[in-house]
Order: sequence, then C-alpha cells, then structure tokens
Amino acid sequence: MKELNYQVMIQGPRLDKSISETISDISRSHANELIKQNFVKVNGESQKAKYKVKKGDEITVEVPAPQKLDLEPENIKLDIIYEDKDVLVVNKPQGMVVHPAPGHPNHTLVNALLYHTNLPNINGTFRPGIVHRIDKDTSGLLMVAKSEVALKSLSQQLKNKTSRRKYIALVHGSIKEDTGTIDAPLGRSPKDRKKQAIVSDGRNAVTHFKVLERFGNDYTLIQCQLETGRTHQIRVHMKYINHPLVGDPLYGPRKTIKGKGQFLHAAELGFKHPTTGEEVNFETPLPEIFKKTLNNLRDQYHTKEV
Repeated sequence: MKELNYQVMIQGPRLDKSISETISDISRSHANELIKQNFVKVNGESQKAKYKVKKGDEITVEVPAPQKLDLEPENIKLDIIYEDKDVLVVNKPQGMVVHPAPGHPNHTLVNALLYHTNLPNINGTFRPGIVHRIDKDTSGLLMVAKSEVALKSLSQQLKNKTSRRKYIALVHGSIKEDTGTIDAPLGRSPKDRKKQAIVSDGRNAVTHFKVLERFGNDYTLIQCQLETGRTHQIRVHMKYINHPLVGDPLYGPRKTIKGKGQFLHAAELGFKHPTTGEEVNFETPLPEIFKKTLNNLRDQYHTKEV
C-alpha cells in the first residue's frame, strides 16, 4: 500500500478531479474507484467524488499494491497489424471486449493477447499493456504496450493529444455541414449509470468530424478524429447534435439498421514509436457488415462511393 498526501492550494474542483490533476499517475476514473473504496480521506474523513475541495484541505490517498495477474491466456485468433518488442497494433473485431470486467471475465482481447505474446503486468491487474480501449461493438485499431517504456510513451502521447485516431461512423439524419467540431464535457449520466452524458462538470471532450457521404436525409457517413478519448465519446457527441450512430443499442433510436451494434470503426491509428521515435501510421478496412450496409444504402439512394 502506497500513501500519497497533498494539501489543496486552490479552491473549487471536485475531489476526483483534484486528485487526478495533482497526482499524475492517477486518472480521474481511478480516483473515483479509490474514493468509492474509502482509500481517500479529506482531513481524515471519507468524502464523495463530487466533494468540492477547499483551500487548506489535507487529502490522503492510499494506493493499493497491484494484485497478482491471474488471467487465463486463451487461444483466440487475432488480426495483428504490427508487432515488435515494445508495441503491438491489433485490429479488434466487433463483439470482443477489450479487457476483463464484471460480466466479462474471459474471452477478451487481453486473454487473447496473453496467449499470443508476453505482456508484463504493467497497467493494472486486468489491463496489462492496454493504453486505450474501444467499446465491445466498435471494431478497429488498438495500440498495446509491451514494455514499461512503451506504456509511458504511448500514454503520454494520448495525454498530450499527439497520437492520431480516426474513426468511420454511420449516423442517422443528414449532417448539413461538411466539417465540424463538438466540444462538450462528458461524465456518467445522473439518470442512468450505464450511460455517459454531457454534464457541466464532466471531463473535457472534443470530437472533430468530416462528412464523407450522404444518403438522402436519412443517413450520413462521417470520419471522426478524436482530440480526447472519453468513454463512449463519439456515440454521445453524435447523439448530442441529434445524429446518433446507426445500430447503437444504448444511445441510438429503436428504429435503425440492424447490425452487430453501432456502425463505428477505428480505421486509422498513428503515433510516435516509443523507442525509435519514428512516426508510424496504420489503417484497416471496414468490416464486411459495414461495407455491405453502405453498398445497400448506395443502391437504395442511387449514390456512388466518394
């Protein structure tokens, strides 16, 4: 157990935000978990994550030692795009969970990676090497760290917004603008704990989009570039501007095109290699169900691929 102490010098931010901004190794979501498990004390007492810190508050954060990694490697076929001693880039299929969690203890990308390669326990018990994640029903590219050096470098690039992540999404309605930016803070929905929502005290979230193709007034194919990487960011941001993702069971309308979940694909990924410093870029084509749906729409609306 490691104990971290600091005294609040400014007044105002929430407790979870204050912790994540003061202690660089702790994310806001990790701070939330520590607060829920009573590992955080403010002036010797437990408080909730939304507690507004006051100047002079003494905050103690106990960080439990990482548990021993006890995950079963599983022989699951993976689409490895690139791999060396530090980094691995994988094309995750739609329907696969990235890392174990309540309700999904196995058959995850992590289980498959542990069978494929040696992943040190460098990022928590159930997330070894996982730098970022995409939702179960989102397909596409993920970068995985295979060393401490790579983990620190890739995580820092995400934090500094220097890595590049582009997604292809099919949304409801016709977006009139050719390009746009959605800048709206995200946090857990106060009405439904399973959902994220636009909340005033949420984490900064920015999504840039560009229209690729329109299908009448009913659907639009777009490219999204993430400036930040919050949970469900694209899905919530597109719903926020009244263009929810097609097939999205959580944020989309009931009347939608059936598929295997939301039509969202992480198509492009770029970053600076942790050890060589070289700028590397990777692309992967849309999954077959996405391609088939687009071709059906082109036939229906008499449009051509741009």
